[in-house]
Amino acid sequence: MSISEARQVLRGAGLDGSAISDVIEDFCRRGYLDDAALAGVLVRSGVDRKGQGRVALSRALAQRGIPREVIDSALEELPDDDDERALEFARTKARSMTRLDPDAALRRLVGQLSRRGYNGAVAMKAAKVALREASFGGATSGVRFVDSD
Repeated sequence: MSISEARQVLRGAGLDGSAISDVIEDFCRRGYLDDAALAGVLVRSGVDRKGQGRVALSRALAQRGIPREVIDSALEELPDDDDERALEFARTKARSMTRLDPDAALRRLVGQLSRRGYNGAVAMKAAKVALREASFGGATSGVRFVDSD
């Protein structure tokens, strides 16, 4: 729970401003509330479990009331591999799109990547590579057998 979320809960419980400040201060001192630690956990979870990009991660943290400087600090710790993560996600989705019209598949895949928080250029590049590999048996398609005759 973020400090902002804790404030809302305490406000909803009917506490006045000074009581809320005292409780928040006490919880922070005891380590019960720590926006930096929460941001770090949410960033790792968003990347590892959901394959989210920086934009989506930033938006999710801001919605939880985490201050901008804490968000920026948490995102700075991410390796700069949005391209690789986008391509990995696109490859998993592209396999199910091989029956679609190429333009429709590209639009859908770029849309999915954009909703995950990847910028337009990264999403387009990853989608094109993944669809090319899925359609034409590119680098990640597995073992190929060649007739020796």
